[in-house]
Amino acid sequence: MENVEPVSLTLPLQDASFENKTMFPFFDGLIPEGWLLNIAEELWKLDSRDRMGLLLSCCRDCIGSVSIISMEGESDE
Repeated sequence: MENVEPVSLTLPLQDASFENKTMFPFFDGLIPEGWLLNIAEELWKLDSRDRMGLLLSCCRDCIGSVSIISMEGESDE
């Protein structure tokens, strides 16, 4: 893989996966806020406290080189 770049300074390139009990700020920043969050909650019946559910539902096709997809075998609904 040539010309690869990290998506964030806080998520440098590495072979090991990143794991944490809380969502990394980079991904939390992708979630809509305000009136757009209200629309997402109403249309998709989402809970604003379910950050991962919001990320999977609202941020699948982000601007830039990031896509949000569920891990194989896990439900994203």
